[in-house]
Amino acid sequence: MVAALTGQVLALAGVAVAALLVSRLTRLELTLSCVLCGFIAGQGIVWLGFDTGIRAHNLEEIVFYVILPVLIFEASWHIKPALLRRWLLPVLSLATLGVVISCTVTAALVYYGIGHPQGFPWAAALIAGAILAATDPVSVVNQLSAMRAPEDIKTLFEGESLFNDATAVVLFSLFLSLAMGNTDAGAGEFLLQFTLVFVGGVITGVIAGLLAAAVVLLLKSPPATAFLQLFTAFGSFYLAEHLLHVSGIMAVMFAALVLRGALSEVEEQVAPGTVFTWEWLGEVFTSLLFVLMGLVITLGMFRDMWLAMLIAIGAALLARAGAVLVCSLLTRPLTHHIKAGWQLLLFWGGLRGAIAVALVLALPIELDYWYTLQSMVFGVVLFSLLVQGTTNGKLIQRFA
Repeated sequence: MVAALTGQVLALAGVAVAALLVSRLTRLELTLSCVLCGFIAGQGIVWLGFDTGIRAHNLEEIVFYVILPVLIFEASWHIKPALLRRWLLPVLSLATLGVVISCTVTAALVYYGIGHPQGFPWAAALIAGAILAATDPVSVVNQLSAMRAPEDIKTLFEGESLFNDATAVVLFSLFLSLAMGNTDAGAGEFLLQFTLVFVGGVITGVIAGLLAAAVVLLLKSPPATAFLQLFTAFGSFYLAEHLLHVSGIMAVMFAALVLRGALSEVEEQVAPGTVFTWEWLGEVFTSLLFVLMGLVITLGMFRDMWLAMLIAIGAALLARAGAVLVCSLLTRPLTHHIKAGWQLLLFWGGLRGAIAVALVLALPIELDYWYTLQSMVFGVVLFSLLVQGTTNGKLIQRFA
């Protein structure tokens, strides 16, 4: 069993390595290379008779307990605390009110656009809204860095994505529980449950981050620090999600933020090279996610679900535009305002990527509409990569 599992993991990693080579040789964006190589590999798997070990019932645990903690911790550690404090109000506005607006507008548009309440109920629309509310700015931030854009706009992208990913995952978990019939809470009870899960995750993360910082400062060993970071990422998620039944994503995020803040003055002594370590871990897991996306994509998906994909793309764009505009107007009198050009960048640069892919891959096939949701999200992600990602550079040159 262990040998078979090792072979399956190596096969997936091998496809990711092939994608790295394709990206290097063709200068194609890495995530697109991963999707392409995954798709090609997926077409050959049946012919070769190889079993990848990918099953709907085990993807959820792999995504939530292995992949998401790494992606969230990496994003949290990467962000600069001083600049985050400067733009905290706009970031929190986009990550709370903005996510609610995006989720609600997307859900309403896809529900009425598809127009099939029996096959695609409100629960499905809300899950779609939550998944598509999560943004992934990695490629945009790379473009901003390459063009030497101001650090403030990069912080806006990174901070908003970090917090809105966490909010979107919490909403996704609650909506999925509702769809699976695990709860029948009304609106008031749902809001209370969301608050408890959200705040409970924050408190768990703060405590975990403080405890980890105390141990790191006591040991003062770079290898021990690297080990403790990994332990904190996975441990805080497991403690919150599995034992305390609060948000594991919020726990990981705040554990990373608190830990880095506590080590800010001694980071070079106790945690040299940490940013690089988490960057390569993040790249590995992101690559594997997009390889998995390529593996499960089929040509029939585009033939049968093209209209649902187009509806989701339009809904996601309109919802994102509304969220950015409303949050920018509301925060303008209170703090550093988001310039009109930056609002356009936030709108068009609000790509859907790794988190959206991770969440939709975690959908249980017991839901009758899981395939529709998967097709819609894949359509939006591909639009983000092929259209938004390739045209965003011109907007950055003009408005950054």
